[in-house]
Amino acid sequence: MTSPTFHLDRFDPERDGSVLHAWVTEDRAQFWMMQEHTLEEVREIYTWLDEQPTHHVWFVRDADATPVALLQDYEPTAEEVGSTYDVRPGDLGVHFMLAPATTVRRGFTARVVDFLLGQVFADPAVQRLVVEPDARNDKAVALVRRLGFELGPVVQLSTKPAQLAFLTRAAAGR
Repeated sequence: MTSPTFHLDRFDPERDGSVLHAWVTEDRAQFWMMQEHTLEEVREIYTWLDEQPTHHVWFVRDADATPVALLQDYEPTAEEVGSTYDVRPGDLGVHFMLAPATTVRRGFTARVVDFLLGQVFADPAVQRLVVEPDARNDKAVALVRRLGFELGPVVQLSTKPAQLAFLTRAAAGR
């Protein structure tokens, strides 16, 4: 899956684990709850995810093949969140993390998100995206609102209070 600027590359825990480990152990990634994880623990988690038929993990790479974001998608019924709302046919759960910024690139996040929306909605079976950021993560909640997600209830998951939010294909203009 490609665009002139970005392409999706299946995440390989052995090849890509050290890059992701560096991202998730930064202070800014506190809501990923992996700051204390070792490289081997991150690889084990992502190896397990890679083995699940209900989950997919991708790096978004730029034209130079540098990872610029992580995308995880999953069937909501395969996760705890699926028991907290009425899952519809065509729902797809997503997690998203940008790489640490090394330079200021105006509009970069919007370009990456637009690329990702195009990729996930390229599958005609996907009718609605479901996200569940930590409700205490004001930046993430504000971002999903700016992206057009409709906020749902805050639900208590085993690891966090989660702000459910939904983006339909029509609302995304796809």
